[in-house]
Amino acid sequence: MTRFAEWCAEVVVGCSAPHSHTMLTADASKFDAAVAIVADVVPGHFLPPSRLADMFARLQRHEVAELIQSRLPESAQLKSGDLGEVLCTTFVREKTPFTLGIKRLQFKDHRNMSMRGDDMLGFNLNLVTGKLTVLKAESKSGATMSAATVSKAREALSGYGELPSPHSMGFVADRLLDPADKALRDAIDDAQLKKSLKPKDVTHMLFVFTGNDTTTLLQTSLSGYTGAATQHYVGLRVPEHQKFIKAVFAAVGA
Repeated sequence: MTRFAEWCAEVVVGCSAPHSHTMLTADASKFDAAVAIVADVVPGHFLPPSRLADMFARLQRHEVAELIQSRLPESAQLKSGDLGEVLCTTFVREKTPFTLGIKRLQFKDHRNMSMRGDDMLGFNLNLVTGKLTVLKAESKSGATMSAATVSKAREALSGYGELPSPHSMGFVADRLLDPADKALRDAIDDAQLKKSLKPKDVTHMLFVFTGNDTTTLLQTSLSGYTGAATQHYVGLRVPEHQKFIKAVFAAVGA
């Protein structure tokens, strides 16, 4: 995983329960270590581990690198957005109970196309009670984050009556093909068909990966929220944002 604690300082910003606001700031002295850690997890977000394992067993290392490179975005804007989504997904898996779901970047139509729907959905399923709870995340990445971008993310989170979009829920369920995922797939289908998912069963995460300090922007947005879903706001600041993205993708390609 991305092991944020090894290369970031973490500050919990005060807000009203049950909401939370966490700010992570990369340690400049650990830049190279951070690049290596993040680059190590990127391929698994674009290709399934079983596919990667097969490639390494059958091909030369430089051939595997070439195949991985063919899956990665080429434009600076898409690299920024995709890496932000990777970091958001790993944060959810490392820091929250919502550890079930898919890595949706594995299902991109094309390396140079953005995906539709919610940026990330995470799930927690109580196998005893059958209770399904969902995390709906919006990820934004930019060297300088603006209030307008945060507002757009806030609007997306509150869309569909605070719930995940039907498209995104169906997208996940259709790709949970492993027999071990049947319980989650059935729970997602039931939530859709029976309209059983309510805003109180949903947690929103607004995750921003930036070069500037977004503490005030996020705190202002969070304080203005009046809906029923629990809110987790997370800011990851890497002052050398653009350099970091370039270095991570260069390391993956190598």
